[in-house]
Amino acid sequence: MNSLNQITEQAREVMRRDTTWPFLVPRKRSVNVSKNVILYLEGLNVSFDGFQALNNLNLYVNDGELRCLIGANGAGKTTLMDVITGKTQCDSGSAWFGQNIDLLAHDEAEIAQLGIGRKFQKPTVFEAHTVFHNLELSLQGAKGVWRALTATLSGSERDRIDEVLEIIGLEKSRHQLAGALSHGQKQWLEIGMLLAAEPRLLLVDEPVAGMTAEESERTAELLTSLAGKHTVIVVEHDMEFVRSIARTVTVLHQGSVLAEGTMDQVQNNRDVIEVYLGEEA
Repeated sequence: MNSLNQITEQAREVMRRDTTWPFLVPRKRSVNVSKNVILYLEGLNVSFDGFQALNNLNLYVNDGELRCLIGANGAGKTTLMDVITGKTQCDSGSAWFGQNIDLLAHDEAEIAQLGIGRKFQKPTVFEAHTVFHNLELSLQGAKGVWRALTATLSGSERDRIDEVLEIIGLEKSRHQLAGALSHGQKQWLEIGMLLAAEPRLLLVDEPVAGMTAEESERTAELLTSLAGKHTVIVVEHDMEFVRSIARTVTVLHQGSVLAEGTMDQVQNNRDVIEVYLGEEA
């Protein structure tokens, strides 16, 4: 009876979480990246009570790229992430995932199943469950909640979990409760939970906030290693961290793209210097 109660409570916990967990609905279709561009955002406009959060924003991200987004608070970074993931509807513009998927025609759960994963700044792992069980719950597939909680894992599923554990560096913590992990380890676990669902695009919000220097360095290595097989977009305020991972940096200002290029090009851009002089980008 206790085991049944634990499973029932676990089901309730899952259903209280973000409804876009991968096991809730099957993946719809694959993304066409034959032109090597995985994200096309054009003319995006979003306003809230007269405030223009996104202002005719254009952004193009290549398949397998590691892109950093920077900008002061209110520059439009979070709103942009919300539009890509279907959390916020835009007033006008277009958003395409590859050449064949109109993101604006899909809701939040459907977009997650199409292969777009998002990690928020604060880790949202299941703290009462082990690292292994967190990854198990995140495996890609049409399982339904009850089967996700009770079914026996296949050999390939166990192999996938082992692979993710190795990628995020938590092999030795597989049986540890997630709530007992350090802040940095929880961040890595959540990234692993996204990886378990095999996304094509990862959106990562301020991954090193609150981390030690050693954890930040490990996170830089992790995100860099993911680029290529995955496309990774990182929003971050820590400029030292951005420099350590940046290949291309996009600067947002007042809801638009102000500048784009390497970190050196961005830091020497006259518009960026003028806007952010004396401010932390």
